[in-house]
Amino acid sequence: MTTTATRTAQPTTGTVVSFENVTKSYGTVRAVDGLSLSLHPGETVALLGPNGAGKSSTLDLLLGLRPADTGSVRLFGTTPREAVTAGRVGAMLQSGGLMEDVTVREIVALGCSLHPRPYPVDEVLTRAGVDGIADRTVNKLSGGQQQRVRFALATAGHSDLIVLDEPTTGMDVTSRQAFWATMREQAAQGRTVLFATHYLEEADAIADRVLVLANGRLLADGTAAEIKARAGARKICFDLDGQDAVDEQVLRALPALTGYERHGATVRLQSRDADATVHAVYALGVYPRNLEVAGLGLEQAFIALTEEASKC
Repeated sequence: MTTTATRTAQPTTGTVVSFENVTKSYGTVRAVDGLSLSLHPGETVALLGPNGAGKSSTLDLLLGLRPADTGSVRLFGTTPREAVTAGRVGAMLQSGGLMEDVTVREIVALGCSLHPRPYPVDEVLTRAGVDGIADRTVNKLSGGQQQRVRFALATAGHSDLIVLDEPTTGMDVTSRQAFWATMREQAAQGRTVLFATHYLEEADAIADRVLVLANGRLLADGTAAEIKARAGARKICFDLDGQDAVDEQVLRALPALTGYERHGATVRLQSRDADATVHAVYALGVYPRNLEVAGLGLEQAFIALTEEASKC
């Protein structure tokens, strides 16, 4: 999925996306609740949240697919619909199907023809890694191949903001790596990339910035490292010697614990105060072998933050 030509995004300064105290409800369900955030040129931003957090509703508002109940959504200083009509936004969404009885080349050519600033069709096919299946009809494609066709349509023209909703679902590991290499190229050229994903390792590896939504609200906003630090807890892992007989309830009662797992002799803990927890382990009179203390990964930090939010 290499690009046959390089074009720098149209110069963009200031704010690319602005949400100011935005709300959106569906009946009695508040899907987006007082959301305020800004995106800037050249950022690669991951949008995370559990099911029902408001991610899809937020993207719908951003793309002008639904109106906000209250608050303001602006793209490049104008309305979402005006920005999309001008070709400044490319989108790859989960919803909406592809025409099935046309070839990949035909559907990509259609996408290019509709864009105000289109790329050549062959360039789009090559960038998306679908040039080898260009003459195949869409209904003969695998799920991962269809995802790459959706990506081709999202990048059929010269857009300054690319919005991706679960973009690598169905792709194999090689395709996912190639996809994100292309996205890095897009961001390096000055484009802003916003993607929602359930693959937290992708957010950790790819995103400059991570937004965590819960209950329609912005729960956290920062780099992956900052999100991990905000969760506060640390991981503790050790093996118990075969001669160390420790009651399960005693281990679960260790101070500052927020998580506990045991598999045979291996104990994995999460703690708000790793020093106090480790000190208490030694105070039990056991010798923890292969002791490791480390910060949480993004997935564990995400779980910790969203579980805390669900209790509020």
